[in-house]
Amino acid sequence: MTDAPHGDATLGGQDDAGGAVALARDLIRCPSVTPDDGCAIDVLADVLRGMGFTVTSLPFGEGSARTPNLFARLGTTHPHVCFAGHTDVVPVGEGAWSSDPFAAQVHEGILYGRGACDMKGGIAAFVAAVRSYLARHQGTPRGSISLLITGDEEGPATNGTVRVLQWMDEHAQIPDFCVVGEPTNPQAMGEVIKIGRRGSLNATISVNGVQGHVAYPHRADNPVHRLLAILHELTASPLDAGSDWFEPSSLQVTSIDVGNMATNVIPATARARLNIRFNDLHAGADLAGWIRTVCARHAPGAEVTVNISGESFLTQPTAGVEALRQAVADVTGHEPRLDTGGGTSDARFISRYCPVAEFGLVGASMHKVDEHVAVADLAQLTRIYDSFLERLMG
Repeated sequence: MTDAPHGDATLGGQDDAGGAVALARDLIRCPSVTPDDGCAIDVLADVLRGMGFTVTSLPFGEGSARTPNLFARLGTTHPHVCFAGHTDVVPVGEGAWSSDPFAAQVHEGILYGRGACDMKGGIAAFVAAVRSYLARHQGTPRGSISLLITGDEEGPATNGTVRVLQWMDEHAQIPDFCVVGEPTNPQAMGEVIKIGRRGSLNATISVNGVQGHVAYPHRADNPVHRLLAILHELTASPLDAGSDWFEPSSLQVTSIDVGNMATNVIPATARARLNIRFNDLHAGADLAGWIRTVCARHAPGAEVTVNISGESFLTQPTAGVEALRQAVADVTGHEPRLDTGGGTSDARFISRYCPVAEFGLVGASMHKVDEHVAVADLAQLTRIYDSFLERLMG
């Protein structure tokens, strides 16, 4: 695979007006596999300062585990539009890449590299769109534009967007609307805008019994039987039939572990793990209470641990969503579907503070070997974000 020259204005035979491809390549060349930053935040900060942004570095955490984050703002008035994303990426994996995953090579109009679509390409489009918008408005936005960038989205997400939002709230920096640049399109640009996400709950159930010989069950208490009764009740009926914007909630048992290597021993303990992806008909705390009630009915001494990684949320399709929808339709020629499916993202945290929607690149190659993005798609995304700013801010 041959490499296009670094900084070439016609990378891959495509125009790079606004510098989206050049910046995406610079970011990809920073090996920012969570929790390492690889200087990606610094590269972005330098570019934003050069555009006139006030950039605030916001590392959170302790010692070597500190997470790099960035908040940058240009302007002080309203409307305040924020672009949110992450510079950290998942590991390259064990598969054979066609080229160095951090070389950011362009071949036949395709940019390859870890983070190309998830989501360094999206961040580069943010910046290129803002540059284009400012060029039409004498360098001053009609309102404020900000970027919320974290280095901890693919990891625990404890010292990233959550902490930055707390800081923004304390310093009166909460935007009127936020766009998260996650790759929302399954196969082609213009397919999907996400206006909500399901909540996610993980639970571990441990049932203790009395170990014994299988030939003398009256001298033992088999925890597996109790655990199976619990799981049967939890999975016997659908949680719901879906709602206006969400598909039905889903409970999936992900593991049943006994650790019993013998065929003639009743084990002392049995454990199960499950995940619930739930819609706006439920709250995480209510589902946790239901699980504990079912467990108490079949195994009063069961230990139940629940972690709610995010509640469901929905952004009603008002002004911000409509501006984004029209921008996508105008640039791509496709009417995007407003959707709430898929996994979780940092939008679940942002939704606690302001309306938020997600739109980005095609995600078919994210987290895969040879992750890539079409240079033409980067150009389209830049134009979409630019049009969105013009529609919402004027």
